Amino acid sequence: MNRTSWKIKEFRVSNLELSEGGSLRDARLVYHQIGTLNAPKDNLVLLPTYYGGAAAGNYPLLDGNSPLDPERYCIVIPAMLGAGESSSPSNTRGDQGGAGFPRLTLYDNIALQKRLVDDVFGGASLALVAGWSMGGMQALQWAAAWPDRVRAVVASCCTAECSPHNWLFLEGVKAALKADPSFQEGRYNRPPEAGLRAFARVYAGWAYSQAFFRNSGYKALGFESVEALLQFWEQDHLAQDANDLLSVLDAWQRGSVGRFPGNRHNLPRALSRITMPARLLPCRTDLYFTVEDAGREAALMPGARLDVIESDWGHIAGGPGRNPAVMVQMFRAMTEVLSESGQGTFG
Repeated sequence: MNRTSWKIKEFRVSNLELSEGGSLRDARLVYHQIGTLNAPKDNLVLLPTYYGGAAAGNYPLLDGNSPLDPERYCIVIPAMLGAGESSSPSNTRGDQGGAGFPRLTLYDNIALQKRLVDDVFGGASLALVAGWSMGGMQALQWAAAWPDRVRAVVASCCTAECSPHNWLFLEGVKAALKADPSFQEGRYNRPPEAGLRAFARVYAGWAYSQAFFRNSGYKALGFESVEALLQFWEQDHLAQDANDLLSVLDAWQRGSVGRFPGNRHNLPRALSRITMPARLLPCRTDLYFTVEDAGREAALMPGARLDVIESDWGHIAGGPGRNPAVMVQMFRAMTEVLSESGQGTFG
């Protein structure tokens, strides 16, 4: 895929009303687009982003044998609010910048994405919504909130709700970051580097499985030792803003597909609305988005089928472009749901 073919655009809303009260002023949604919307407006594909990832991190979902052909589909990657590209603590001025950035939910993200689809893409229907981790959570939220607008879903290494243990894991990495005295409750003048390094080291132990480390899986990624892998994680997190990380983490901890207007946080009722073809791809060794949790939720989605990823890579297995064998499985799932939803040729 020629990366220069992607167009980076921005969609603005002067005042985004938030689902839990308050508003985000001058809300900016950065999105990457490739391909063109067709006349029936039925070839739009949405690929929401994941925790800690920029929009370009989803480009590999179009590589290799992906069924997402830009000659056939109009593909849009909306960058998550709070993550550094769209409106975030790090790029918002005034009293809503930094530690003053408002609390957001996953629903707030997809509500802004729906405004984009309605205003820029003429109310198009979504041929597919797909994502990994928090991207998958957003895909499921889309399907539950507006089932009449979504025709197929693929969600990997995620669940429809942040489980209590998942919440606790996130609470641990958050505490490691905030323990740095220079964090100053988010009002830091310089990056809290010690906190960011601690955050990265704690997180890395959760991102992969026990078997990954026992079998030296890190060597397949080009690292000679666990320490070398940890140093890579540190450098990656030093390049990110602490308030951005915590803003999105907060939305993750409170994440639930049941959170949308009129549903009153009723998760089973929300999941029962996912009647379109859907694939949930949990990884057998994921330490926080477990197969058991995904399986219980899939049983409540009439259109869903569980397609377990058998890999030692843990949560990272489902990351776009990370593991070639898993990408084959991901592309197969996309192909299947597109076919099952009756999406043949487009006008």
